Amino acid sequence: MEYVRNKKAGFDYSIQDMIETGIELIGTEVKSVKAQHGSLAGSHVTMLGGELYLLGAHIPAWQEKNAPMSYDPYRTRKILVSKKELYDLSKVLKTKGLTIVPISLYSKGSLIKLNIAIAKGKKAADKRNTLKERADKKDMDRAIKESRG
Repeated sequence: MEYVRNKKAGFDYSIQDMIETGIELIGTEVKSVKAQHGSLAGSHVTMLGGELYLLGAHIPAWQEKNAPMSYDPYRTRKILVSKKELYDLSKVLKTKGLTIVPISLYSKGSLIKLNIAIAKGKKAADKRNTLKERADKKDMDRAIKESRG
């Protein structure tokens, strides 16, 4: 079950590969994610000091009044991957035109997982084509529904 989803990722990027990773959260953030609070819009993944980090994701504390005074909902969070995945992802970040974007946060058993994707940014024309395809699909579905009903 997905709790927090980056809805604009599929529109802004053409996704090439998906990877399931872990993420380092504190207790109030885990409860907040399970309650479907937070946003991945505008967030991105980067490599700092040989490790992957999630930057710009908004995950509020579960109970604002019980959160530490210094709590920052936009803080940098460490992404947990194996050494082989880290090596492969570091190559991706060095490749021109490719980036790593967070797709969704969800629960798997008692753990919170982060789906990240290797993606390539879309140009404005590609985005227009995506919108046109969606509109065409909607029109076809509407016509099929009307012909049946």
